[in-house]
Amino acid sequence: MIYKRTWAGFIFLLMVCFAELFISPCIYAKSVNTGIVLSDDHGNILFDQNREKQFIPASILKILTSLAAIHTLGETHRFSTEYFFDADSNNLYIKGSGDPLFVSEVIEKLCREISLKTSLIHHIILDHTYFAGQILIPGKGNSLNPYDAPVGALCANFNTIMFKWDSRENRFVSGEPQTPLLSIFLEDIKKTNLAQGRIILSKQQSLLYPGLLIKYFFEKNNVKVTGSVLQGKFKGQKSGGNSFLSPFETKEVVQKLLTYSNNYIANQLLLAIGAKTYGAPATLEKGVKAVRLFSQQTLNLSRLTISEGSGISRANLISPDQMLKILLEFMPYHSLLKRRDNDFFKTGTLSGIRARAGYIRGNDNRLYPYVIMVNRKNKTCESIRKNLLNMVSRISSN
Repeated sequence: MIYKRTWAGFIFLLMVCFAELFISPCIYAKSVNTGIVLSDDHGNILFDQNREKQFIPASILKILTSLAAIHTLGETHRFSTEYFFDADSNNLYIKGSGDPLFVSEVIEKLCREISLKTSLIHHIILDHTYFAGQILIPGKGNSLNPYDAPVGALCANFNTIMFKWDSRENRFVSGEPQTPLLSIFLEDIKKTNLAQGRIILSKQQSLLYPGLLIKYFFEKNNVKVTGSVLQGKFKGQKSGGNSFLSPFETKEVVQKLLTYSNNYIANQLLLAIGAKTYGAPATLEKGVKAVRLFSQQTLNLSRLTISEGSGISRANLISPDQMLKILLEFMPYHSLLKRRDNDFFKTGTLSGIRARAGYIRGNDNRLYPYVIMVNRKNKTCESIRKNLLNMVSRISSN
């Protein structure tokens, strides 16, 4: 009898060990440089590895920035651009509030609204003072990549210009039909030696570019502009300005941010959160402080290390367990993330850094939040992700 019990116990132990090997992703990722957590939709941990250790999150940090924006600004918040037409001088004053989607289609719509009030404009005067003058985002460089575009209170088209060479017309043209290619930028385009691509505007160029586009769209809509594009102080506070609201609500902005992993949008939102919480002008310090405050008050997270809102900085540090709390709070907005079959996710990539966070929809139609953070060269999240998918499939089928 004792022999049979011992043998049965041995068999059971083997089965348990085999099951662990079969479902546990740690056999592929057993390393102090890898953090993993998987839970159910109530936060009950189903699997974890180094979940309290902090890692560089890369772009999965954008989920926190998005969540803070939704809570702080409001789901239906629309960025406003103030304008005032001075009938005495025929000058038009424009003041931005950090709208991250102040793109050509929106700018032309603004111009059409103003054209109903006048057919003659002298100077176009831009007010950028809602943001502090010099805002340097940690981790940014001077490349032609969109993630290095400068931020600002009044910026157009993500501070980038898309172009392509038209062989039939034998000249450069705009890379997008809704945006004109202004001749002032042709020399910068030629310096790239590219047949197509994009250039990133310098800080000084970005200060005038919205006004140059506004001037173009006015003239397109038969409004004459006799003066120049200048920087100045908005004159509408005392005289009565007008507020032009963006067609995009916060949730739509967040969806574009997460879909395209746009660093510019992420940090525009971070700065707007800071200004909303602590008042204008927006600064990086206010934005970081506001996100930390939100994290403490709403998520009960006190040990976050955040230096900006996009994840481009290696100074950002967060643990899988902290990311899990963020995901549990973000769950009502999971559909704003990219989707691959039953996986709603955000990835993060820097040199030697791979991260992925999101939700796996189980066979029981429940969401299972997961976080994978690999801070190790030449390693990916894919094998771990597949193991987690298999684990959720088995758990949710019972």
